[in-house]
Amino acid sequence: MVGRGRGFRRSEEGATLVEGLIVFPIILLTFATFIEFGVAMVQWNQTVKSMQYGARMLAVSDPLAVGLAGHFEADYPPVEGGPITGTVAPVVCTSGGCAPGLELNEAGLDRLVFGSDGICDPSAAGTRLGMCDLNGLITRDNVQVTYYRSGLGYVGRPSGPVVSITVESRNLTFDFFFLGALLGLETITIPAHPVTITSEDLSDTI
Repeated sequence: MVGRGRGFRRSEEGATLVEGLIVFPIILLTFATFIEFGVAMVQWNQTVKSMQYGARMLAVSDPLAVGLAGHFEADYPPVEGGPITGTVAPVVCTSGGCAPGLELNEAGLDRLVFGSDGICDPSAAGTRLGMCDLNGLITRDNVQVTYYRSGLGYVGRPSGPVVSITVESRNLTFDFFFLGALLGLETITIPAHPVTITSEDLSDTI
């Protein structure tokens, strides 16, 4: 019995299997990490592109804030053709409304996010895309639009004041395939990526 015990302790049969079982989870975790990193980079890039696309759409669309022109013209002097003077608070629009105290153009926000077909489907033919067609994670609640009076134009301009438009994401988190739930990474927020563009005619073309 003693000899058998010594032989069992010295035997190396199955050592490779044991080593493999020890190393396999590490290798699997490494590959999963690389995949998740790639997924995060794709979602990051999609967010940037969607913000750029959204800003371009808003530059040629009706404002998300109803009565935006009146808000920015409130301090205009009575003489038309003169320079724009003074400063006015910017207008910030989210799914909850537009501050300070302007009504939200709900249909405009829907078109901005979902496109002309009202759904997130970039393959739909004959439709104008929305932001979620470029990044399926984006919803109405993830978009913030800010209008600033840029100082361009003149008092009495027929198309209204020239404004700067900033589009950025808010509370948009990464969607990981493997490690998100395991490591608690689902709460990592994608950077806002604000994109600013100068308005053009601000009349609906969508």
